[in-house]
Amino acid sequence: MTVFYNQFANRNLDRIGALSDGLFAIAMTLIVLEIQVPALPHGSGDEDLARALVDLAPRFVTYLLSFLTLGIFWNGQQTQLSYVREGNRDLAWLELLFLAIIALFPFTTSLLAENIDLRLALGLYWFNIFLSGAVLYAIWTYVSRAGLLREGTGPEVGAAIVRRIGIAQVLYLVGFLISLLPTGTYPAIAWIVLVQLNFAIAPRLGFLHRI
Repeated sequence: MTVFYNQFANRNLDRIGALSDGLFAIAMTLIVLEIQVPALPHGSGDEDLARALVDLAPRFVTYLLSFLTLGIFWNGQQTQLSYVREGNRDLAWLELLFLAIIALFPFTTSLLAENIDLRLALGLYWFNIFLSGAVLYAIWTYVSRAGLLREGTGPEVGAAIVRRIGIAQVLYLVGFLISLLPTGTYPAIAWIVLVQLNFAIAPRLGFLHRI
């Protein structure tokens, strides 16, 4: 009997998880390396250092923004993988696509930090988030339809995962739409940070703990 390569390729999920952990760790490290220690002239005082640190405020804001973003997507991917029984070649390439999009975050983070008051910079950052969520949704849809889920995984698990991705994407879209208002990008960034903090710490406020 002829066995085709695609029938047995990439069955081991551990390698996908290991690659994912490494890439997320690198991306998280790169975003903090964008915060450069201020180069002050000899003889500078505390006030000079304070002003230099204030100038770095956009870098610290976007660092917090992206660290939360990457943490949320890492948790989302790991949650999905914990319900997958085995992999295959198609799933491996979907996961690689997801990681390729995640790898863009250091760039979009730096772009936003350098142009924090520009809507296009925030729009590209939001688009990075949107693509990450869309591929994460596509991965779950694929493993569900391909019969790759662990035995005993009930429909309520899939419903919760899809609901979380959908609500998160809507909330992030609201943040981008806020940036189109005359108030500019800062309220939109504050909104996105609040959304991320909700997903990170899951405060038990009404319906929020259920998303």
